[in-house]
Amino acid sequence: MSQTPLVLGLVLLAALLHAVWNALIKSSEDSWLTTVMVFAAGSFACALLLPFVPVPARESWSYLALGALLHNVYVTFLVLCYRFGDLSHVYPLARGSGPLLVALLSGRVVGETLAAGEFGGVALISIGILSLALDRSVATPEGRRAAALALGTGVWIAGYTLVDAMGVRRSGTTLGYIVWLQAVEAVPFLGVSLALRGRAVFAFARSAAGGRGALGGLMATFGYSLVLWAYSLGAIAPIAALRETSTILAAVIGTLLLGEPFGRRRILAAALVAAGVVLINA
Repeated sequence: MSQTPLVLGLVLLAALLHAVWNALIKSSEDSWLTTVMVFAAGSFACALLLPFVPVPARESWSYLALGALLHNVYVTFLVLCYRFGDLSHVYPLARGSGPLLVALLSGRVVGETLAAGEFGGVALISIGILSLALDRSVATPEGRRAAALALGTGVWIAGYTLVDAMGVRRSGTTLGYIVWLQAVEAVPFLGVSLALRGRAVFAFARSAAGGRGALGGLMATFGYSLVLWAYSLGAIAPIAALRETSTILAAVIGTLLLGEPFGRRRILAAALVAAGVVLINA
């Protein structure tokens, strides 16, 4: 079943925001502190909204807690990926493997069986994204470690995707769940970061790089809010795959604004992703 124009529009806008905020912070010298700012800005913005939104239904609280935990594990893995591997290598591996896992698990976990065209579309999008990660770095021990961490990150992406989708559907209030999840999810990561690098966190927050991280955090929060809203309206696996078109959009932004070459591999990846989008919506 094809996605409605509303769902398609929400997810593609979220993908664009994801690509933009990643482009904003990709040049940061300290990925951990940048991630702190991304998390902190989004969490603070949502915390300010808590008095104005409903509390999610009790049936969704366990999903909310588990989803928040999975987001923290995912972010930790992501930071480690960027420490040991190049963005152009680990990012597509992480973002491309997640949708495939969601597609394979969604039938068993949430009872959503994909039509042949939808599954084919998810597969094409994932293959297109994963193709961006093909390089010679996997021949080195460092490259293999980075690849393993990236694939592990994809597992956590699949985990929080399924948990968040089930939680928002049981919450009784989509807006309330969106705000509560993103208000509380950053607390563990921020607590650990302040305990380990308290002075550095505050110094970084006052810098220009900290400002870019905070801006990226607001964009990330709004973008994921759109994705959560879409989960309440449509099937999980195609939405998860459509969201990861951000990888191709980031490559386009890198070419147009950062002077990076697009190349034949990126052209092929973009064509596969575009074909996958068409299949999902056929």
